[in-house]
Amino acid sequence: SASSPPKPMPPDEDRTPVNRTLARVLAFFTSASVLVLEILAGRLLAPYVGVTLQTYTSIIGVVLAGIALGSWLGGRLSDEIDPRSMVGPTMMLGGGLGLLAPPIVRVAAERLDGTSVAVVLIATIAGFLLPSVVLSAVSPMLVKTQLRSLESSGATVGSMSAVGTTGAIVGTFVTGFLLVAKVPVTVTVLCVCAALITVGALLTVTARKRPRAERFAAVGLLAFGGMGAGAAVAVDSPCEMESAYYCASVLGIDGEPRIRVLHLDNLDHSEVDLDDPASLRFPYTQLFGVVVDALPPGPIHVVHLGGGALTMPRYVRAVRPGSTGVVLEVDAALPELAERKLGWVPGADVDVVIGDGRVTMGRQTDGRANVVFGDAFGAEAVPWHLTTVEFTRVIRRTMRPDGIYALNVIDAKEHRFVRAEVATIATVFDHVAVFAPDSSFDRESFGSNFIVVASDRPLPVDTYKAMINDRGYEAVVRTGAALRRWVGDSRVLRDDFAPVDQLFSTGA
Repeated sequence: SASSPPKPMPPDEDRTPVNRTLARVLAFFTSASVLVLEILAGRLLAPYVGVTLQTYTSIIGVVLAGIALGSWLGGRLSDEIDPRSMVGPTMMLGGGLGLLAPPIVRVAAERLDGTSVAVVLIATIAGFLLPSVVLSAVSPMLVKTQLRSLESSGATVGSMSAVGTTGAIVGTFVTGFLLVAKVPVTVTVLCVCAALITVGALLTVTARKRPRAERFAAVGLLAFGGMGAGAAVAVDSPCEMESAYYCASVLGIDGEPRIRVLHLDNLDHSEVDLDDPASLRFPYTQLFGVVVDALPPGPIHVVHLGGGALTMPRYVRAVRPGSTGVVLEVDAALPELAERKLGWVPGADVDVVIGDGRVTMGRQTDGRANVVFGDAFGAEAVPWHLTTVEFTRVIRRTMRPDGIYALNVIDAKEHRFVRAEVATIATVFDHVAVFAPDSSFDRESFGSNFIVVASDRPLPVDTYKAMINDRGYEAVVRTGAALRRWVGDSRVLRDDFAPVDQLFSTGA
């Protein structure tokens, strides 16, 4: 039998078409807004839980769940209620919920006070699930306003989906490449969400035959948005400076006006004495100082993987006159902050190179470095691509035959990560030692700093021990058979398998 011709969509009372261009602009804008919030979620969460694989996994998963739920909900509501009456109020509600995201995240993260997967996931859900759901409901509403017949439904749905996806791409690129580096996170959230509320209000007020109840609802949503904006502004940002990578603050210490602490995201990274660059105050920098002081007298060349407050370049300059160095720092804002507030004085003896450490280390001169200091962190763990055998070989290539690689590692209670990192470094260098508080080796402490020291020549272990004892540092040196027993059968980290965040956070 012959197939029946396509049927037109069932008529609605006063089915006034929504302008196609307007519908596409709205789909583009709401989808872009969802991705703006997703990118900014990492910056909002970082001061409390750090920037880890768990952080971004939670953000991506929660926002995708919101998009899926919002798309389903928006489609169901569009079948029950005229979507033309819902687009404006939905945008206003989504904007208001987006404005509440910064204060909700800050309050939730501070109350939960931790960095476990559960804490990260709860804080992410609290701040970003509802805005993602509500804003993602707009697109299926707009699609319904454009459908005129079953014959053209595929093209209509496809074109609107393409427009929304394009908006998401643009929102991602503009936020990641431009806004995060140029505009404070809270300001960006305020601007985007205020625009959503404004556009939604205009659509609501100008719609024809708007019932009085819906106009009152619009006024209520405007008030809700205003409350959200007030809450976003009222909750102080924990950041003195927001860079492309960090929420940074320079803190003082009561009773010690010369001392400054660099706080990045959720950790104190460096502590400097403004008047005395040779004063090393953090235990891990004191142990780095032991590595420098144990070298034969004279100028040296040092590569610093990670700049922070530039504590070690200041130290080397003070105790080894005539030395040279290269600082490899991913964040251009940190050297500027160190110059303004942390006592750093630029000079021809130290070259500051901005870029990812894996890339910039590969550009260093072969066989030149006396020492390479590894002190780069993403949240509490060393970035995974700076931990592998392949990267360790790059470091070795930049060093003199008697050069030393000293790496600062923080690890959790079971110390699965640091033991894997020692195993990894031991496959590249012939001699390895580890400095740490004695209690750290028994796997009972959490968050201890380990200094892994490696070289192709025998290490001056006795000299290290003598210096540590003479200076009263709370650290021991483990090497040889004792170190091998501690490392055990830990798996070597490679570019194709380096689960650093999981080793650190779960002991997996």
